[in-house]
Amino acid sequence: MDNKVLDAISVSDIEALGISSPLAHKLCKDVADIVANYGAATPQTWTHISKHVLHPDLPFSFHQMMFNACYKDFGTDPPAWSPDLKSAALTNVGHLLERRGKEFLGSLYVDPISSFSAFQEFSVSNPELYWKTVLDEMNISFSVPAQCILLENSYGESPGGQWLPGAYVNPAKNCLSLNCKRTLDDTVIRWRDEGSDELPLSSMTLDELRTEVWLVAYALNRLGLDRGSAIAIDMPMNVKSVVIYLAIVLAGYVVVSIADSFAPLEIATRLKISEAKAIFTQDLIIRGDKSIPLYSRVVDAQSPMAVVIPAKGSSFSMKLRDGDISWHDFLERVENRRGDEFAAVEQPIEAFTNILFSSGTTGEPKAIPWTNATPFKAAADAWCHMDIHKGDVVAWPTNLGWMMGPWLVYASLLNGACIALYNGSPLGSGFAKFVQDAEVTMLGVIPSIVRTWKSANSTAGYDWSSIRCFGSTGEASNIDEYLWLMGRAHYKPVIEYCGGTEIGGGFVSGSLLQPQSLAAFSTPAMGCSLFILGDDGHPIPHNAPGMGELALGPLMFGASSSLLNADHYNVYFKGMPVWNGKILRRHGDVFERTSRGYYHAHGRADDTMNLGGIKVSSVEIERICNAVDNSILETAAIGVPPSQGGPERLVIAVVFKNPDNTTRDLEQLRKTFNSAVQKKLNPLFRVSHVVALPTLPRTATNKVMRRILRQQFVQQEQTAKL
Repeated sequence: MDNKVLDAISVSDIEALGISSPLAHKLCKDVADIVANYGAATPQTWTHISKHVLHPDLPFSFHQMMFNACYKDFGTDPPAWSPDLKSAALTNVGHLLERRGKEFLGSLYVDPISSFSAFQEFSVSNPELYWKTVLDEMNISFSVPAQCILLENSYGESPGGQWLPGAYVNPAKNCLSLNCKRTLDDTVIRWRDEGSDELPLSSMTLDELRTEVWLVAYALNRLGLDRGSAIAIDMPMNVKSVVIYLAIVLAGYVVVSIADSFAPLEIATRLKISEAKAIFTQDLIIRGDKSIPLYSRVVDAQSPMAVVIPAKGSSFSMKLRDGDISWHDFLERVENRRGDEFAAVEQPIEAFTNILFSSGTTGEPKAIPWTNATPFKAAADAWCHMDIHKGDVVAWPTNLGWMMGPWLVYASLLNGACIALYNGSPLGSGFAKFVQDAEVTMLGVIPSIVRTWKSANSTAGYDWSSIRCFGSTGEASNIDEYLWLMGRAHYKPVIEYCGGTEIGGGFVSGSLLQPQSLAAFSTPAMGCSLFILGDDGHPIPHNAPGMGELALGPLMFGASSSLLNADHYNVYFKGMPVWNGKILRRHGDVFERTSRGYYHAHGRADDTMNLGGIKVSSVEIERICNAVDNSILETAAIGVPPSQGGPERLVIAVVFKNPDNTTRDLEQLRKTFNSAVQKKLNPLFRVSHVVALPTLPRTATNKVMRRILRQQFVQQEQTAKL
C-alpha cells in the first residue's frame, strides 16, 4: 500500500486503515478532486491534502499513506509545508522585505519568498545594515549607542570581531520597557501547575511583572554583593525563576544557570567555576504526586548563601541551613519599595549577563559567558525564523540551566510576546491541554518529547489549531514523528533550529518563507555562514552537496568570545582553515547539504554526545562507569542514533580486567551503569546497551576511537536485523 501513488489508492485501501466506509468514500473523492486539479505528486497536491483533507482525528496511518503516496517518486527532502505569498508577507521578515527589499537587494528583489535566500546572504555580507535594521525592528534601546555595528580584527586577535563597540545596555530593562509592541496591560506570562488542569490559567501583565522584578532587584542589592557578582539559579522554569532571572540582570549581576536535574557534584562544579556568591533554589520540585528534593542537593553541593523558595504555600518541609534565607524574608526587607521603579544598571556591551555550561571532551563543563549582546541574538533568531511578534504565546518546555531557558525569556519578551509555562511534566495530556487553553501560537519541542506524545497519544481530543508553527531543537528529529506532530496542528510548519550555548541561538534553521522538509534545515540562520569541510579539511563549494564536519563563519553577532575555564581560541579556532582571509570557527557536528539545498545533522564529530537534548562528554560518563565495579578495566561511552533517525542512545563498551570474563551478566551491568549515571550525573540519562570487548580501538597516540566503536555497533545492529 505504501508503494502506491495517490491516484491508485482505493476506497478499500483507506478502509483497511480502520476508517468507516462512508468516510473512506468521501476521503477518496476529496483526494481525487485535488489530484485532478494539481496532479498526483506535487507539493501543491500535498499542501491541499494537508489543509483540506487531513485532520487530527483521522488515523495517523492515513496521514502517512497520503504523504508517502504524494511524494513516492519525489526523492529527498519532500516539503511537508510550503509558504504562500499572502502569509509570507505577514511575517516579520516578509513585512520588512516588502517595505525595504529593493533597498537591501536592488534588482535581486522579487518577493519575500523568492528573495529570502538572497536576504540571508545579505545579512552576512552587510552586517552593519542588517543588524541595525533588526535591532530597530525589535525596539532595542541603548543608554549609550554603539560606535558602529561591527569592528573586524585580524583573526589572530579576535576572530569574531567586536560587536556594538562602545554601547551600554541592559537586556532585562529592554524586556520590561514600554514601546509600540506592548502596553502595561499586556499579558506577558501565562502558566498552570500540573494537577490543576481543570482550573483557569494564571497570568501576569507587564505591569505586574515589572513590579515583581523591581522588588527582587531591590532585595538583591540588600545582599551587599559587588556589582557584577555571579548569582546562581537552580530552579524549575516557573514564574518566580523568570522574575529572579530578569532581576539579576536588571540589577547588574550575572546569572549562573544550573539545571534543576543536576546531582550535587554537578551543581558544585558549576558553582565553583563561576565563583557564584549566592544561589536561588526551591525546597522541592513538585511533579504530580511526587516531591523531589532540590534544596538538599544544593546544600550537599556546599553552595554559598541560598535564597529558598517554598514549592507549595509559604512553609518549608525542612529547616534551612544557617546563613540561608527564605523567599519571604528576602522580600520582606524591601517590601516598602514595592511599586517603585528600579533604575536598571546599564553596562558595556561586552559585560557578562549569564554564565551557562556546555560539556566539552575533557570531563569538565565549558563555562560560557553570555554578554549583553547575546540576548539580542536569541531574540533576533525568534523574530526572523519563528516569526515571534506581539500577540504570540510561546511555550517551550525547558529550564534556565539550558540555553533555551534564557532564549525563551528574551525571544518572547523582547518581541512583545507572552511566555507560556507549565509547572510539571510536559509528557502527558495535562501539558497538551495547557497548550490548548493557553492558546499557544509557537510551541517548541525536543524530539524525545514528541515521541512520548505520539506513543501515548497524549494530544488526543485537544485543539491545537492556535499554533502557527513549531520549533524543534536539541536532538535529531524523526520524519514520521514530526509528520505526526504537524498533523496535530493542521499541518503547521516545524522550524528546525540548531545552534549552541556558545552562540546564544542558532547557526542553521528553517524559515516561514521557505518550504520546510521534515527533519531538515532549510537555511543558515540570519547573519551566519556555514562551511562543510571536505576530506582535505577545507570547505567544499558553498552550494555543492556533500557531508563533513561543520565549520562556521567567525563573525556571528552575540557569539562567545571567551570561556571562564578554557582558552576560547584553542577550543574554537586553533587548527581551523582560513577562508577569504578569515579563520573559520569550529563547531564539531557532522552535517550534510543535500542536492535540494537542505541541511541534515549527523551527530558529533568529536567525543561529545547529545542525550535527550543535553550535550555531555564521553569522559564524564566513562568516569562514572569505570568506578561501578572493580572487575572493569575501562569503558567507552558512545551516542548511537537509531537507524530511522531520532535522539542518540547511550551505549557503553566495557573491557574487563580478566579477558576471559565472558559469563558476566551484561543486562545487570547495564542497570548498574544506568543507576550510577542517573544518580551522579543526570537522572534524565539512560544507558541503552552494554557491549563487552576484548580491547578498545585506539589511535597511535593512544586515544580511544569512539567513532570506530559507533560504526561497529551500528553495523552489528544492521547485521542482526538481516
